[in-house]
Amino acid sequence: MKVSVIVPVIDETVSLRKTIEVVLAQNREHVSEILIIVCKKTTPEALRTCDELVREHPDLIQIRYQQRPFLGGAMRDAFEWASGSHVLMMSSDLETDPETAKELIAVAQDGYDIVTATRWKGNGAFHGYNPVKHVANLIFQKTVGLLYGTSLSDLTFGYRLFKTEWVKRIAWEELRHAFMLETIVKPLRLGARVTEIPTVWRARPEGVSHNQFSNHLAYFRIGLRTLFQKPENLLARTPSMPTSPVTTA
Repeated sequence: MKVSVIVPVIDETVSLRKTIEVVLAQNREHVSEILIIVCKKTTPEALRTCDELVREHPDLIQIRYQQRPFLGGAMRDAFEWASGSHVLMMSSDLETDPETAKELIAVAQDGYDIVTATRWKGNGAFHGYNPVKHVANLIFQKTVGLLYGTSLSDLTFGYRLFKTEWVKRIAWEELRHAFMLETIVKPLRLGARVTEIPTVWRARPEGVSHNQFSNHLAYFRIGLRTLFQKPENLLARTPSMPTSPVTTA
């Protein structure tokens, strides 16, 4: 297993460094590359941290400037740049616990197409999550799970390990945070073998959330649109590769 780790960065510094350090300390034998995705909004402080990490791991870490906008666009670009056998999608703000990465990788070796993290089952939990959003999140998870006939409990959490062939064969649409839902409902419609493991979510210790409430309507759109599309229409026709220079320190 050779894992391409995708880490988008805007204003994270200490949490970015801890994320990278934990993932490498526990999974170095499986990690083939770390793609740090930055954009015009990435702060100078965060860029300095990115450069430091590249200097420390020049053969492993790349900084790439995203070509498509927003979080979903960053992930879509990185999906196309990834060269490993598997792709690990996570955040750099510690809301995706880097300690869980080793479990995602271990379970994926049983042959699953996707292993996804859940905050709703087993030892999974939320710390510092808005109570109103917590209830709304649960209702949404239950509703979408019922519509798709799946027992998966956390369909919107963007902490997932994919076989790379899956991220490259699908026609992705979303550019904002609703992309996280898209990355599970489309594989489900195409018959992917998916399982989930518990994780703990904690509110980010630095920076601010960039997922505005107005973005949430897009979750309903992509969820319903994908449900009623023919599976063959979910597949990429002519894959495109965005160009972006690899930036080193």
